[in-house]
Amino acid sequence: MTRRILAPLALAAASVLALAGCAGSAGPAATSDDGKLQVVASTNVYGDIASAIGGDLIDVQSIITSFAQDPHSYEASARDQLTVSRAGLIIENGGGYDAFMDAIIESSGTEAPVITAVEFSHDWPGNDGHGDHDHDADATDAASPSTSSGAETPEASADHDHAGHDHVEGFNEHVWYDPHTIAHVAEEIAHELGELDAANAATYQANYETFAAGIEGIEGSLDALKAQHAGEKVFVTEPVPLYLTAAAGLENATPAAFSEAVEEGQDVPAATLLDAGRIISSGDVRVLIVNAQTGGAETDEVISKAKAAGIPVLEFTELVPDGDTYLTWMQANVAALADTLSR
Repeated sequence: MTRRILAPLALAAASVLALAGCAGSAGPAATSDDGKLQVVASTNVYGDIASAIGGDLIDVQSIITSFAQDPHSYEASARDQLTVSRAGLIIENGGGYDAFMDAIIESSGTEAPVITAVEFSHDWPGNDGHGDHDHDADATDAASPSTSSGAETPEASADHDHAGHDHVEGFNEHVWYDPHTIAHVAEEIAHELGELDAANAATYQANYETFAAGIEGIEGSLDALKAQHAGEKVFVTEPVPLYLTAAAGLENATPAAFSEAVEEGQDVPAATLLDAGRIISSGDVRVLIVNAQTGGAETDEVISKAKAAGIPVLEFTELVPDGDTYLTWMQANVAALADTLSR
């Protein structure tokens, strides 16, 4: 199967925290010409979150910003390496999602601290908590599903130095769809910025608190969705939105072999494709969620079956759309789910 990256024009019509990894110290090129701290993020998701915390006090550069770029297969350029080498703070997703970052971090020789988002997930192997910088301890932890249809924490072990670098079998690396994890990531960004720029630490903390309030709003919307629709079934072509749907109390009806094959760009086994078709046609699935940035023959087939069965199709993305922030984007995704399920 070919996992094609959809062109930006095709997307125009689309609807709708642990330990900081590889910590170090900022190098001499960590500030720009105007004296602002330089922050480099693997994707615009983490770039936007950094901007929300740092505001005008920092310069943020995201390497992946286009819907036509796939972080799984992105090949870093010499320009990217130069950008990373000049960073004062680096933010990556980890878990094998943006492996190109690990390569350029190593080859650039940077000593900047690196925040690896997957390490802030409660499901990350060996993560027993969030250290001294816990997000609201009373907040309800969102269920954090693995890439399979179940929600078991993966059993895996790795040296901590490499924990954020490699794909971990059974772990869903798309943690930016888990608002609770992102609250911890944002808190660590504020902490690191405060360490690097102590004079403005209070501002970073205040900005984090504003951001965290936005996260609480999203979690509140998810709780309301869960109260009305817990146990209803969704089918996803890739595991990208599973943290969000699990937090909404929705059940993933997708055969694990289907979504894993689509994500890896492999052929879906014939028996699995037949099983997927039966599930969609059963009438039990309330909504089909697809990755708006990728597609393929098997994805097209289940979309066609869903439409024939009268099942609504939602398109979620892996990047923050133009004109949105992380918070408005996630809230829009939750609202789209709520609107669809209420029909």
